[in-house]
Amino acid sequence: MPTPLWSACAGLALAAAIAMPALADGLKDEIAPTGKLRVAIAISPAGGAFWSTKTESGYAGVPVDLGKEMAAQLDVPVEFVVHQNSGQITDAAARGTWDVTFLPKDPERESKMMFGPIYEVADATYIVRPGSDITSFAALDQPGTKVAAVNNTTTMRGAIAHLKNAKVTGYQTYDEIFELLKSGGVDAFALSRDQLNKMAQKIPGTRVLDETFKKTVTAVAVPLDHPQALAFVTKFMTEATTNGTLRKAYDNNGLKDSPIRTE
Repeated sequence: MPTPLWSACAGLALAAAIAMPALADGLKDEIAPTGKLRVAIAISPAGGAFWSTKTESGYAGVPVDLGKEMAAQLDVPVEFVVHQNSGQITDAAARGTWDVTFLPKDPERESKMMFGPIYEVADATYIVRPGSDITSFAALDQPGTKVAAVNNTTTMRGAIAHLKNAKVTGYQTYDEIFELLKSGGVDAFALSRDQLNKMAQKIPGTRVLDETFKKTVTAVAVPLDHPQALAFVTKFMTEATTNGTLRKAYDNNGLKDSPIRTE
């Protein structure tokens, strides 16, 4: 005849066994309500730790690799929801069109989504048009100087705060600004240094300024009021940083020389 202690232990084990699938189902209902993990990404030709690129077979980028691995852990298909910039991803946060994303974090965005661990810290600076004699922030910040930024992004907000005299104008896409810079339609473009260094290789005569006006931090994020989703992505990114998943994503996307910075 079972003892009271044995019966109690058996009861706890049964309760745990019942609760675990229920918890897992609850997580999937919250983080993948459509049956797919919808990962919001932003597209640029250069790629990087935040930006992704369009390929013949789909999409490539650090967020793409992380999204695929995250979906595999959840045992659901992955779907990439494409945007032109991080501002569009932010605006869509309340519309329920994506489940998880990886994007630059700032106080304004913290009121619209929930952030997990930071996985990149990037220097923001400016690239100047071909033939420009601007070599410093002081020379750049003059009346009449036209500075472009990707609309509604942390870098744009940082550039507006940084420049007191030059005019900062937002544009929707990287490609649009690329053409304006190449043709001399703008004097400079504010973005992360790694992106601008790649741009400089494609537009002869441009110069990336040495100074830094802002540190941009990139992190995983989920919509507001998704506590189980936040707990899952936090655990995922913490483990990805230590088990090599994040390093592999960097290496697969041309960032073998880029350190993982989580400060």
